[in-house]
Amino acid sequence: MPYLPRIFGRALIAALLALPVASSWAATATAPPLGVDLDQFDRSKQVMQLPNGISLGYVEIGPRTGRPVVLIHGYTDNARDWVPMLPYLDKSTRLILVDIRGHGLSSKPECCYTRVDFAYDIKLLLDALKVAEADIVGHSLGSIIAQTFAEYWPERTHRLVLIASTGGSHPSCAAGEAKPMDFRSEIVKLKDPIDPDSPWMVEWWASPTPVDEDFIRRQRKDSAQIPVKVWLAVLEQGLSGNDLQSTLPWIKAPTLLVWGEKDPIMVDKDRCALIKGMPAAQVKIFPGLGHNPFWEQPAQVVQALEAFLRQ
Repeated sequence: MPYLPRIFGRALIAALLALPVASSWAATATAPPLGVDLDQFDRSKQVMQLPNGISLGYVEIGPRTGRPVVLIHGYTDNARDWVPMLPYLDKSTRLILVDIRGHGLSSKPECCYTRVDFAYDIKLLLDALKVAEADIVGHSLGSIIAQTFAEYWPERTHRLVLIASTGGSHPSCAAGEAKPMDFRSEIVKLKDPIDPDSPWMVEWWASPTPVDEDFIRRQRKDSAQIPVKVWLAVLEQGLSGNDLQSTLPWIKAPTLLVWGEKDPIMVDKDRCALIKGMPAAQVKIFPGLGHNPFWEQPAQVVQALEAFLRQ
């Protein structure tokens, strides 16, 4: 698909962020308000044709002269993943929210879905956008992609933030009492077309604390439109068999590691392995939150993220 013209100007940003937002929701049992028009956001997405034949969907927000910050979502998510954070992020930054290959509006080839394939797409997108260096923020699978980008292109990585990430295995990190969610056994049972409202999909998108229902509904619907063969390819190539420890020393950028305490996917041994592999990294763990802490307490997560990026 050809490159589409940039449509996310300042007027649109103002419209998206016009709704009132709350700085804290801890005193209530309701989800934090998004403060963003989801229809407007979805219409703002562009598509870039890359030299390797892959098309990537992305949303660009903020001034082109601002500090570039690339946001890379997780497995079966899309660029909308970061919407809960938008009202709280620094408006002077240039945000680049990406649909990784196989997701959202991006190409969905039969192969290839290794972490290097994903990271190379990000590199080519930044080349096309003429971004020489950026802060790289990734969540879950996106954090593995962000880690890989920082390893292979350290000169392009200013600062690195890994949310709900893993360091693979480390000899000094025991399994611990917490057992990770067994999502593999359910995913291998999936058949096209996927029902976005099936019990499994509802569980896959569940949160220990409230998240905006329309946002979650749209996320489930979009993930259900990913072909099962892509779900499986990413599971087998991008999330399995990765030797994450051996390449961690290649990272030169200052790094922040973020987790929710109740994350059912990246459990104690995952955190331990990454902390052991990156002893100089800063660490922030949010009590009571799950795999998507920036959905549950976006203001607090952004506060930690911005403080790190401004150091």
